[in-house]
Amino acid sequence: MQNIDKLRAYMTEHHLDSYLIQKEPNVRYISTFRGADSALLILPETQYILTDARYTEQAAIEAPDFTIVNWRIIGHEVGLQNIVTAEGIQTIGFEADDLVFAEYQLLNEHVTAEFVPASGVIEGFRQIKNETELSDLRNACEIACRAFRRLLPEIRVGVTEKDLAAQLSSYMVAEGADTQPYGNILISGANSSLLHGIPSSKAIEYGDLVLMDFGCQFNGYLSDMTRTVVVGKATAKQKEVYKLEQQMLEVCLDRMKPGVPAADIYRAAREVLAGTGYEDYDYNNIGHGIGMFVHEFPQLTLACDDDLAAGNVITVEPGIYLPGWGGIRIEDQVLVTENGIENMISVPHDLIEL
Repeated sequence: MQNIDKLRAYMTEHHLDSYLIQKEPNVRYISTFRGADSALLILPETQYILTDARYTEQAAIEAPDFTIVNWRIIGHEVGLQNIVTAEGIQTIGFEADDLVFAEYQLLNEHVTAEFVPASGVIEGFRQIKNETELSDLRNACEIACRAFRRLLPEIRVGVTEKDLAAQLSSYMVAEGADTQPYGNILISGANSSLLHGIPSSKAIEYGDLVLMDFGCQFNGYLSDMTRTVVVGKATAKQKEVYKLEQQMLEVCLDRMKPGVPAADIYRAAREVLAGTGYEDYDYNNIGHGIGMFVHEFPQLTLACDDDLAAGNVITVEPGIYLPGWGGIRIEDQVLVTENGIENMISVPHDLIEL
């Protein structure tokens, strides 16, 4: 079933005349249109892209089955009302977790249809990847792995975090990634305990941990991997923490298969830390679905009620973070298969000393 057909089936089941989509990844998932600042309105037999003059030509090329409405000329609420009037729409499902209150008020004031909150619908469809999506995800992971191997010789004393982060991004583009980047983390020394630290002008020092959490886009689909290396010879404590981290990751990977509750994967990581003295230094979310957006469902956290399913693509990234000392994280991106997993990351988990 095509993606738009899944949505129409949902609309029929929930008695919705139409569905308004504004989240950029969801716009692309339903229409294949890659432009920004645009929305879709889906009806049982017709479909519209509401955009502006920057994207009308692109929309006509990428989504030829959609009627294009240039809503910047007349205002988006007027453009939407014109369709409501022409099509006789009574109800509009919408992504309530994305629509800001001021815009919601404006639409309610000018659009006569009833707005029905319907969040997470397309995100639910996106949890199971098709073969085209899997191909793009594998390519994104392979590109990131090649870029990582190219970067390793550049990691040395005196080079700054910013310089290395920029070089890593450049290598990913050179290896075939889309040129549109997303935020990569490359931090060192004590900074590496910052879960989402920002690369700074700090220079690499001998003995530093260097944590790299990064990825790229390929045809809009994302990779996400983390490796932590040591510049010079690792200390006994660095080796101890790294070994625990490696065990956490590998235990999680061993337990992943269809039907396993996502929360159980987090529990598996916690079991490794029991009695080690590091129980208070992990993080309560150790992975997430990934596709066109870096954080999708399911989430590997105690709060997640989902079971793993064949076709999920999930990152697995337990970590140990010691404030003032540093952090170690290893992250793989895996496909859940009928029998277990396919690991899309080819870089081994062994400690690298540079």
